Amino acid sequence: MDDEATTYAEMREEMVARQLAGRGITDTAVLQAFLTVPRELFVPRDLRRNAYDDTPLPIPDKQTISQPYVVAYMLSLLHLQQAERVLEIGTGSGYAAALLSQIVAEVHSVERHTALVNYARKRLQYLGYANVHVHHGDGTLGWAEHAPYNGIIVAAGGPAVPPSLKAQLAVGGRLIMPVGRKHREQWLVYVERRDETTFSEQTYSPVAFVPLVGAEGWQS
Repeated sequence: MDDEATTYAEMREEMVARQLAGRGITDTAVLQAFLTVPRELFVPRDLRRNAYDDTPLPIPDKQTISQPYVVAYMLSLLHLQQAERVLEIGTGSGYAAALLSQIVAEVHSVERHTALVNYARKRLQYLGYANVHVHHGDGTLGWAEHAPYNGIIVAAGGPAVPPSLKAQLAVGGRLIMPVGRKHREQWLVYVERRDETTFSEQTYSPVAFVPLVGAEGWQS
């Protein structure tokens, strides 16, 4: 391992210890994924030295790679299991999909920005995350072809949970998503499918995500 790689590995360990475990994240699979995935390879080259800062960072198409703690918190709320299939809405850089790939069996991720589809695919393929499948489309409609999903994580804030996403949850499946009536002012909403027609819902922390744009989200 060269000096630069050693430095990033040390930064990664410090991030997990201080920002995640130090702030109450206890899910061992989530913590291990954050220790494993090189966040510096999912941010623009000129921001690599900031890859483990406790903050969102800009990526192409005026989007962001989310604050590590917020991603870890959302993943831990889903209580993911190794054999499960997960749908991610908003691939972005591909970082969260890479984390998911280390936790569950299969990941499908939907991104509306063509440039980010290519950006994420390139990195995921280069790093060998073969159980991640990136699709180009309207994330508010989910990805019905591979439904149902045991977990759905939405990395953009919408005015409500899209009906298509709830419909694509397996019975017992869990969804986490930022929801709010204003752009960048949302609360994390957790939805669990109890049976074919019944869903339970809980509201967690306030967050600020980019808008969820699409047929069942905000208009572009």
